[in-house]
Amino acid sequence: MFEATLLALGSAVLHAGWNLLVKTSDERFLTAWGQFLVGGICFLPVLLLTGLPPGDAVPFLVASSLVHVVYVGALVRAYHHGDFSFAYPLARGGGALLAAIGGVAFLGDYLSVPAWLSIGIVVVGLVSLVRPHVGMLAIGWALLTALTIGTYTTLDAAGARRSDSGFGYGVVLVVGAALALTVVGVSRGRGGDFVRYLRTTDRRRVLAGGLASVLAYSMVLTAIRLAPVGYVAALRESSVVLGAAMGWLLLHERLGRARVVSSLVIAAGLVLLIATR
Repeated sequence: MFEATLLALGSAVLHAGWNLLVKTSDERFLTAWGQFLVGGICFLPVLLLTGLPPGDAVPFLVASSLVHVVYVGALVRAYHHGDFSFAYPLARGGGALLAAIGGVAFLGDYLSVPAWLSIGIVVVGLVSLVRPHVGMLAIGWALLTALTIGTYTTLDAAGARRSDSGFGYGVVLVVGAALALTVVGVSRGRGGDFVRYLRTTDRRRVLAGGLASVLAYSMVLTAIRLAPVGYVAALRESSVVLGAAMGWLLLHERLGRARVVSSLVIAAGLVLLIATR
């Protein structure tokens, strides 16, 4: 359990970082796509050590890759319509809740009554993020992002548990998601935008985001092999405090301070969740 905790916390830091890069980009969809593509390619050599996921993990990889297309689309719209300090905590915290439910409902995970009460505290923190001035589009896209997070986390937990390496599964997933995003983008006439973006963008920014995104998710998939999905997903979402703080301190978003408080409530629920294990 200790290894799973460290992996989940490290993933939280990396995840908040690459999401901040997407939020601050002028071309958010292309940035997210570029990070998946570059990150996946950079980590392909890891598969020489871990091997490819087995055949019974492939359906989960395919399904998750498709869900990631919806996830990226919802994520960039959530960041377009809402502050980072709002959209990030709501999407990630809501995704953790749904992943916990998915782990119990579909994967045979067990969470005690105190653990569910702890998750209830997380929900209270999420609800407190929604203030009267927040637009319905921002709320709707953030909630759709949360739904996709809960869905692909449950799928990938099942797939990673069928694999010899959660890290190897994560690398293949990121490559699969990049390919799915590419196909969808090209089908919508954005092939030229992809080429232009790779030629003109700050490659260091894309590389940093790509490495962070692959490491973040591969670490959490490895942790899921060692602990229940709800535990890992909820602990990983300690990144909501980082996200709220980044929006407040780095992006100077209004209500940033209040959202940090809401995120701390979410984090308190996560700490209690750990204590009840």
